[in-house]
Amino acid sequence: MKFEIMRDRLLDGLSDVMKAVSSKTAIPILTGVKMDVSADGISLTGSDSDITIQTFIPAEEDGKEILRVSEGGSIVLQARVFGEIIRKLPTNEVEIEINRNFQTHIRSGKSEFHLIGLDPLDYPQLPDVQEEELFSIPADLLKTIIRETVFAVSTSETRPVLTGVHWEVKDGELVCVATDSHRLARRKTKLQSLQEEHSAVIPGRSLNELNKILHDSADPVEVVMTSQQVLFKSRNILFFSRLLEGNYPDTSRLIPSEHKTQVTVNGRALLQAIDRASLLAREERNNIVRFTTNGSEEVEVSSNSPEIGKVEEQLAAGAIEGEELKISFSAKFMMDALKAIDGQDVVIQFTGAMRPFILRSALDDSILQLILPVRTY
Repeated sequence: MKFEIMRDRLLDGLSDVMKAVSSKTAIPILTGVKMDVSADGISLTGSDSDITIQTFIPAEEDGKEILRVSEGGSIVLQARVFGEIIRKLPTNEVEIEINRNFQTHIRSGKSEFHLIGLDPLDYPQLPDVQEEELFSIPADLLKTIIRETVFAVSTSETRPVLTGVHWEVKDGELVCVATDSHRLARRKTKLQSLQEEHSAVIPGRSLNELNKILHDSADPVEVVMTSQQVLFKSRNILFFSRLLEGNYPDTSRLIPSEHKTQVTVNGRALLQAIDRASLLAREERNNIVRFTTNGSEEVEVSSNSPEIGKVEEQLAAGAIEGEELKISFSAKFMMDALKAIDGQDVVIQFTGAMRPFILRSALDDSILQLILPVRTY
């Protein structure tokens, strides 16, 4: 096996697949990256058995030669070492040659490295995903959906199913829900291409890694769901993730259908006020901030720490309807929710000081955030 390749393109491909490679794997060969070389291009594969990423580097793109293959073949090379070598090579032209017993020679400029490779036949096969049922989402929309939901997954393994985001395809709509039982994030999206109903819980870690390698463009990403795997296909990338087992709780009953107080306020201004108030919030009480409706035109954001001091800030509200209210909540949870709604005017609906409250964008009904308040007495 022998080929020449542009270093920057090989490095881009390696940086994508290495997001799936873990040094803490029980299967030693999974600490490596698999390379399959043919006249058409190179496939790079990285996996930790939960996530598998494969990227393809074509031999030619837009009339420009990226790869010149003298002899095709396959090899598995230690991911971290190989990645570091490629990153630090002196020129953008790289020649890689594999001899018998998987002895690998990497040449660039006057540098030459010799690596011991592994047998590609020992590398696990890609997950078998039948592509009968799929739908398509633009990459930039998919990144937005992930950003607006994945932060609310649980970080505790006591209920593993809550460490994922529940994706449900139903009635021409994709509904994505994440909750850690103290807060909830929900995003609804209309689907163009429609097929059977699907329900899956995708690990939050998988979605975070997918978000890092997707390009912020309108290019379509095809999504294929099976009973145990989900596959995301974009231009030259295949991203496989195992699904979480177990029944996701019915979160629809948690969302209040009525409210006693409704406040409309600028999301960015509220986020900044809570950020300032949290500077003095007592850390041992989970960074609590108090929110008070004050007449019909202002709300007050405050926090109090006997050891440090207190802060109060008046904030103009677009509208306040219903009963007066004093409520306390985690500053972090509220800030995460407001960041997901992204600076738009926010409608907050309260049903009482100790009942969950919801946040929505005043302009867009597709995003909903729910937070449980904190008892402060």
